[in-house]
Amino acid sequence: MKGGLLENYPNPFNPTTTISYELSTNGFVSLKVYDALGREVAALVDETQSAGVHSVVFDASRLSSGVYFYRLTAPGINEVKKMLMTK
Repeated sequence: MKGGLLENYPNPFNPTTTISYELSTNGFVSLKVYDALGREVAALVDETQSAGVHSVVFDASRLSSGVYFYRLTAPGINEVKKMLMTK
């Protein structure tokens, strides 16, 4: 098991999408969403989690259409992916 950030589904989305990721070891996990200007708009995960595949639903109904980035930080992982919210 390698671990890492998977593509969100669906993408583009309106107004919710599921973000999944795989952890190869137990550890502290941070999953945050940023707008195109780099401002944090949501903190989805901020806790210690066990190894394995995890998923979280991101509800962007209060946000405007556009490009957003989601960042996963965990032991041995620091990845960013892009998603598109359309209204």
